[in-house]
Amino acid sequence: MTAELTYLTLAALWQVVHFALYALAANLQVGTRYTMGARDEPRQISGKAGRLQRAMNNHFEALILFAIAVMVITYSDKATTLTGALALLFLLSRVAYLPAYFWGLTPWRTIIWFVGFGATVSILVLALI
Repeated sequence: MTAELTYLTLAALWQVVHFALYALAANLQVGTRYTMGARDEPRQISGKAGRLQRAMNNHFEALILFAIAVMVITYSDKATTLTGALALLFLLSRVAYLPAYFWGLTPWRTIIWFVGFGATVSILVLALI
């Protein structure tokens, strides 16, 4: 398995961590009776639970583009040490993003997001060269 695919797998598992943290926080906020029910009446998730939900959704969005970049670089047989390092940079930025979002670390959250996004875009560009 290439380094890029390894980091993609770890990033997908990181999504599972996001989901678990959000689910726990949401259950504590609105109660298991609500979360296990049909949820016909929407309830607002706010505070730290809301931040975990938004961070989880943001990771889903970032993961889609990163997965495309990894697949393109892998299937075009253009994976290099540089693309592996960029994939690791993406993963590390996503790991740092969750606590930065949870704790409201401004402007670090945005800077961390941009590092991961830049790594993904760089992999895509390198696939075209």
